[in-house]
Amino acid sequence: MRKTAVEFIREFDDFLLIAHVSPDGDTLGSCLALYCALLKLGKRAQIACADPVPKTYRFLPHADRIAAPEDTAPFSCAIAVDCADLLRTGRCAPLLSGAQHTLNIDHHGTNPNFGESNYVEIAAATGELVYHIIRELGLNPDEEMAACLYAALATDTGNFSYRNTTPDTFRIMAELLESGLDLPALNQRLFRTTSLPRLRINALAIDRLELYCNNRLGFCTLSLADLASLGATREDCESVIDIIRDIDTVEVAAFLREGMDGAVRVSMRGKTSADVSRVAQRFGGGGHRLAAGCTIRTTLEEARALLLPELEALLEGEGNAWKES
Repeated sequence: MRKTAVEFIREFDDFLLIAHVSPDGDTLGSCLALYCALLKLGKRAQIACADPVPKTYRFLPHADRIAAPEDTAPFSCAIAVDCADLLRTGRCAPLLSGAQHTLNIDHHGTNPNFGESNYVEIAAATGELVYHIIRELGLNPDEEMAACLYAALATDTGNFSYRNTTPDTFRIMAELLESGLDLPALNQRLFRTTSLPRLRINALAIDRLELYCNNRLGFCTLSLADLASLGATREDCESVIDIIRDIDTVEVAAFLREGMDGAVRVSMRGKTSADVSRVAQRFGGGGHRLAAGCTIRTTLEEARALLLPELEALLEGEGNAWKES
């Protein structure tokens, strides 16, 4: 499938790269690294995302060129990057469907291969797939590409601490370091810098934490009013799910956040064996076995009532969560 992606890029000359909604380091870093590579090859390229780039990632090379879908001109070719399904493209979906040719680059096991061409392969991050594409296009990652790929790999592997980290991940990192990557500076920006609202949100989340199934299920909900009361934004909620998961007794963590559109954004994590992607798929979402999410278009309380029994069943090893959809 990698060969298909490389041939796709070689064949055409203008590309729209699409990052997923609520963009993280992997979708942004992968898009930006591929964007740099396309420009080096003399191609025309643009990046679109339905949501603004979070402050954490605005320092990445060319992040200021990422446009909202409404501000993006049509392109003949569209590439969805790190989008587990079509819903993850958000308001960029019409740009994808309106393109003459489409390519889907993603590392999620639940991806249904929604592109005309697909490079879907389980890896630590989509950044790994983009790295291999760049190398097979005959390019060596320069300092800008390396910074973007580092953001992709480091954020999706929990700074190289999650189970998805492989020897190949470290081999890629070794080459990125050889390109002149400033590892201490990037690590500081991505993992050692926080805001006061984020700290306050974390404190509130700890206060709101609910534990079930003999303390093996950690559950937390936050409303728009909660965020407003602390002067926080959705970006400030990014570390809540990790705080819940890191509790020693917790095997499954769930964080529900009310969105501006009234829908509920759900993040789920499994620590060792619970396949949270099965629960996410039941609600139209997806992801990885130990990291998945979905959007439930109902109230926060109703979403809680729907999700809680599914996660309890998942931990008990019986019930709807273990049945095939």
